[in-house]
Amino acid sequence: MRYSRRMERVKPSAIRSVQKKIVQKQGVISFAAGLPDPDYFPLADLKTATMEMMEESGRSALQYGMTKGYAPLLDLLVERMRAKEGIDAKPENILMTTGSQQGLSMCAMLFLDEGDVVVAENPSYLGGINACRPYGCGFIGVDTDEEGMVIADLDNVLSENPKVKLLYVIPNFQNPTGKAWSLERRKQFMEVINQYDVVVIEDNPYGEIRFRGEAVPSLKSMDTQGKVVYLGSCSKILCPGLRVAWICADESVTTQFEQIKEGLDLQCNQFAQMQVASYIQKFDLDAHVETIKAAYKKRCDLMLSLMQEHFPSSVTYTKPEGGMFIWVELPTSLSADEILDDAIESGVAYVPGEYFYANEGAKNTIRLNFTTVSEEQIQKGVLLLANVLKKYI
Repeated sequence: MRYSRRMERVKPSAIRSVQKKIVQKQGVISFAAGLPDPDYFPLADLKTATMEMMEESGRSALQYGMTKGYAPLLDLLVERMRAKEGIDAKPENILMTTGSQQGLSMCAMLFLDEGDVVVAENPSYLGGINACRPYGCGFIGVDTDEEGMVIADLDNVLSENPKVKLLYVIPNFQNPTGKAWSLERRKQFMEVINQYDVVVIEDNPYGEIRFRGEAVPSLKSMDTQGKVVYLGSCSKILCPGLRVAWICADESVTTQFEQIKEGLDLQCNQFAQMQVASYIQKFDLDAHVETIKAAYKKRCDLMLSLMQEHFPSSVTYTKPEGGMFIWVELPTSLSADEILDDAIESGVAYVPGEYFYANEGAKNTIRLNFTTVSEEQIQKGVLLLANVLKKYI
């Protein structure tokens, strides 16, 4: 087979490689997942919404739909973005995608040429980086602090690298660090990017899962030049298996995305879109999200308190205000990847943080997830991991 040169740049997911190791060892407590808790999928309500939707509009649900998406769902999403993110959008600004991952791939396809440069937070979501790799671009990581991307560093990167075309950021409870940008940092970020000919991809799958602090407006709500492409998703607030997500951008940009999507898959799953619309219309999605937030906060707080009690004092970690992840930093002399096999053998697993860097990454870092494990598993797993770390520290 004569594969394209593009395939030489495609890399397998290192996270899924870790998952394979875990599967091979029975009974391991895994903090390596990046999944919502299936116990909080609203099964009964979704079933009711689906059955009523089928009775009311079954033929339409099973038929082809518009490439842009199911019109009543577009209207509902416009309302929700205005209420939750402060985004003043119209249905013309939205295109439905098959998960946010498709949105990332479409952004890369639309904007990137060979030799362009993508700027991302350092570290960043591996799926966003891998979506860009096939297009022959380079990557530059910009470090973050507790308030978000370091603006002075970003300005230097943009001024010194005219080939930067795309910035990929996750301002809310970032994967993998769990950090959220402050309002002031978001304002500073927008001031800087408005000085350059660049596009910003604002990926926001975790934004509604804030269980501490006040909500902060999205970058898209501050966008006065049409530079921000916003990616939203139902995966973390409803369920990921439906793959219902969307792009919100300037109308001229969504028109381009619509043309791309026609060639990719013609349209998103019409049935799933109508399921989600029916659920939002008939049930209280906000109340459902509050239930998820309360459960995740309890687990996050438990994990943090146990880490504080049992981890060696030289180990530091983030204290997220929402989302699904805690970022751990070990002493710089240690490699989390080299310790992983020992941890799995002891009965606990995580994802080494070095996999979340576009280029060479910090080897002394770990991503922990707290959403797919029970409180009992958190109590046991943190103690097991603490004992492993004490062997090396």
